[in-house]
Amino acid sequence: MEKWITIQEIEQYPEVDEKQQEEAMAQCVDQVKQNLPAFETHFPAANSENNFYTPGINTDWTSGFWTGEVWLAYENAENEEDRRLFKEAGDKQVSSFLERINIKHYVDHHDLGFLYTPSCVSAYKLTGSQEAREAALKAADQLMTRYRPTGKYIQAWGEMDTPENHRLIIDCLLNIPLLYWATEITGESRYKEVAENHIHTTMKYIVREDDSTWHTIMFDPETDRFSHGATCQGYKDSSAWARGQTWGIYGTAIAYKNTGRAEYLDYFRRVSGYFLKHLPKDLCPFWDLGFGDGDEAEQPRDSSSGAIAACGFLEMSKYLPKEEAQYYQALARKLAFALIKNYQVKDFSVSNGQLLHGTYAKKTPYNTCANSGVDECVIWGDYFFMEMLTRLIKPDWNMYW
Repeated sequence: MEKWITIQEIEQYPEVDEKQQEEAMAQCVDQVKQNLPAFETHFPAANSENNFYTPGINTDWTSGFWTGEVWLAYENAENEEDRRLFKEAGDKQVSSFLERINIKHYVDHHDLGFLYTPSCVSAYKLTGSQEAREAALKAADQLMTRYRPTGKYIQAWGEMDTPENHRLIIDCLLNIPLLYWATEITGESRYKEVAENHIHTTMKYIVREDDSTWHTIMFDPETDRFSHGATCQGYKDSSAWARGQTWGIYGTAIAYKNTGRAEYLDYFRRVSGYFLKHLPKDLCPFWDLGFGDGDEAEQPRDSSSGAIAACGFLEMSKYLPKEEAQYYQALARKLAFALIKNYQVKDFSVSNGQLLHGTYAKKTPYNTCANSGVDECVIWGDYFFMEMLTRLIKPDWNMYW
């Protein structure tokens, strides 16, 4: 048996239809509603344990995704009473995010976009909340403190004066939209300038010759010039971490939206092609794209990567010639069909998440991470699954990013 499906075979797969995507979204909205008593003023952990999230405080880099689910539920609710419930919960969580940025609780890293875009930028766009606007702008200012002007990139994590911390990671392509929003709201070009410098530096180095991507790019601490690529969460440095590849897909789509740079279209096609060529036959990637059919006994999937990729395909289809746009839209519908059929939570007694079989991080002999959330729901997977469905149901959806 071949390890991966061919792109020609993918084209024969079924696509989600209108009824299926609406039923899937109704299930998602119901999941959020059932979770409100436990998570209206608390936040799920980054991943479930035995498929169930437990409530905690607003402390991780992932908290914004749950609030993003609440706002997506608000947008997709079928009645005004449910919309009222979701808005009340969303507003309470926005207050938590404003407090967090005011006291600077665990915000000295690059994930301010993951925290404040789906939680507060979304709230401002949907309701005009001034509290959300204040929180998101303060988060953008905090993100600007991570910028290294010599290397023209935002440092991912760690103290700025520590040599081994001179790095960017591919995930930050989804943090950068917070800065574009800040320029849009304030009229101050400094946010956009940093954003564009970071994107250009990332794209210059992150895509490898075979169209896979590095997870992280290391810079010389003396000169801030490119040193080498590596991984923290993939199987090994030379492999392709699935979620990183899909951050590349969605990240290049958003980068093109914000810059119009033609070369980003080419980057998008390349990283998308590599992802598609390394899918198993059920169209849900393994956690690292080096694995495929036949590796099920030892290697978990990462369903979140399929949802992220679908969002990227749908976003970039807005900017492509008609025939190519239709191609990526069809791919997104095929990924959606597969996720709904085989991975969506359809019974609250099974899980309080949205999407089963995600992987946060898996330890290997070649990476630096610890096992966390292996074959579990992961909160960003739940969020992007709902975003994917929203994009399919509402093609003109006003994106949060």
